[in-house]
This record gives sequence, C-alpha cells and structure tokens, in this order.
Amino acid sequence: MIVVGHERFEAMVGEALASLPPGLARMMRNVGVVVEDGTDPHLLGLYQGIPLTERTSHYSMALPDKITIFRLAICARCNTEEDVVDEVRRTVVHEVGHHFGIDDYRLHELGW
Repeated sequence: MIVVGHERFEAMVGEALASLPPGLARMMRNVGVVVEDGTDPHLLGLYQGIPLTERTSHYSMALPDKITIFRLAICARCNTEEDVVDEVRRTVVHEVGHHFGIDDYRLHELGW
C-alpha cells in the first residue's frame, strides 16, 4: 500500500481526465468528477447519474451526474505512485464509460 496525499491524488485524476481523447471529452455533458477517501476497499470509483445514452428530450434541469474516485481504495491496491497513476486512469476511464452508457460487462471486455 502507498499513501498519496489528497492534493496529489486530485492532480492524478485531472491528468487522467486530460488524457481522454479530445473528441470524447467534448461529448461529456453535465458531469462532475470528485475525489473522496471512501470506506469500501472494493469500490474504486462510482458513477451516479443518467448516462448520455438514456437521456431523452425530457432531460432538463437535472443535477449533474457525478463520478467519484476513491483515493484510499486505490492506494490500498498499489505499491508505487506509478501504480496509483495507472489505477486512477483505469478507474477514470471505467467511470467515464458508464457516463457514455457502457455497462460493466462491456467495459471489462474492453480491458477497463
């Protein structure tokens, strides 16, 4: 296990988001990404909201979707800062996939 401070971890999440293909990042709508410590060691990230593929013409005035990345759960699985960077990116991509309507089964098929 490695401990990465909250500020550095947030920077890693920002770097992972910045590494998304520009076209994909531009398509993200009404979603916020936050870092929390988390309490479940098995939960690295969580998407809460209405995926883009399920939004209809009735989608308006909705609260933003939320992607949460759990710092302590990720750190508990890693031995080096490089491992944390890799796991953060994998988790961010996985949760962004949910925002685009991709389910866990397909994300795992794709390696995320």
